[in-house]
Amino acid sequence: MQELQKHGQMNKAAQAAGMSRTTGYRYAESGKLPSELKPERDWRTRENPFAEDWEKAVEIFEAAPSLWAKTVFEYLCESNPDAYQEGQLRTFQRHVHDWRAMSGPPKMVFFPQEHRPGEAMQTDFTHLGELDLTVCGEAVNEILCHQVLPYSNWEWGTLCLSESLLALRRGMQSALFELGRIPEFHQTDNSTAATHQLANGKRDFNGEYAKLVKYFKMEPRTTAVGQKEQNGDIEAANGALKRELEQRLLIRGSRDFANVEDLEDWIQEVMTKRNHLRRERFVTEMKKMRQLDLKRIAEYDEIRCRVTGGSTISVKNNSYSVPSRLIDEQVQVRISERTIEVRFKGKTQLTCDRLIGEGNARIDYRHIIWSLVKKPGAFARYRYREAMFPSLVFRQAYDTFIKAYGAGHRADLAYLQLLHLAAATMESEVQTALELLLEAGEVPSSDAVKRLVGADKVEIPEMAPMKPNLELYDLLIGFGGML
Repeated sequence: MQELQKHGQMNKAAQAAGMSRTTGYRYAESGKLPSELKPERDWRTRENPFAEDWEKAVEIFEAAPSLWAKTVFEYLCESNPDAYQEGQLRTFQRHVHDWRAMSGPPKMVFFPQEHRPGEAMQTDFTHLGELDLTVCGEAVNEILCHQVLPYSNWEWGTLCLSESLLALRRGMQSALFELGRIPEFHQTDNSTAATHQLANGKRDFNGEYAKLVKYFKMEPRTTAVGQKEQNGDIEAANGALKRELEQRLLIRGSRDFANVEDLEDWIQEVMTKRNHLRRERFVTEMKKMRQLDLKRIAEYDEIRCRVTGGSTISVKNNSYSVPSRLIDEQVQVRISERTIEVRFKGKTQLTCDRLIGEGNARIDYRHIIWSLVKKPGAFARYRYREAMFPSLVFRQAYDTFIKAYGAGHRADLAYLQLLHLAAATMESEVQTALELLLEAGEVPSSDAVKRLVGADKVEIPEMAPMKPNLELYDLLIGFGGML
């Protein structure tokens, strides 16, 4: 057609296109492309292999539209084993696909939304496990509390251990203070950090979350139950950010970081660079948001609890040991996203990592060994007995005592004396001594360990009493008289 428009000569145009003059005239007269001249086929080239059971299959799909084609195909094979073969699955799936497109139930329609600048901030939690990140060589299973402004796609995030209100509080505050502005709404999905289920099956905002949002003068907003696509912007941003992080990790050449703080700083640096590319719409959005003129609120919860006779406290259904001097005292506990801090009379008595979940325990043998060594009979059935083995070497030492003395009081006492020594000196030195004794095939008694770590009682040498020379005082007085 292009050649024909140049000079109007069919012979030259057909020759340039590699076809006969007759074919060229046919295309020119029809004004259609070759693909448009080919008639659409509406007949089968071979019989439908599922014709015998197709009506039954349709009835099954109409009764349960969510069924997979593979599931129904396997059902047909079980019903009529001689009629079908495994290799016909793909053909059956094509038949089902075509039936659903022409006669199947209607599908859910998604409606693209127009976002107003400065209207809302969306928050969601996303796991980073697929990135294979490590800290000092050990795998980390961190979660990212991720925030996005839907209009400009500006984003921010902080690392956390669980989808808790404490993590949400820290993440939301971090994003707001990074912005220096406050949007109109804060939107989340129906996570337990923000909402709880009512008796009628619906969900409502948690009281603490509602207070948090109110403090920043925003309105809480959530998605409908089971409709996570209403949080579509943040869901899409989660995937896009993780793909970007994967690429950055490949360029970095290592997935290992010195600590979690360094990892979080690196992720925020990547997000800062991504935000720089969105600055035009971000400037528009900033103009529509209110200035942040509030102070940062505490990112921890405070509770009071009494220390039990077992020298433990219960915090969010988890048990922690504390120094035994606090038994029967009421202590104040500050619970942050990663740690708990035990305070008494305003002074910190203990800081340790926070346990995630419920029904767990963190027991430090140093808190209780002074009493346990006086009551060795309690060791055999102590509820937190496994916490009394700080490393594999200590467990091996205990097994050696059982072989030497048999299971019972003598073996328990010998081991508790070792543990007492580790608490009184340095655990690392006691562990090294145990390794040496076990390698030599000796029973690692506390006396043998003491000799190796030098923990024997140091004798104070006798010293002769000092006799003052009074003549020096006379001399000093004499000089004073001369002056």
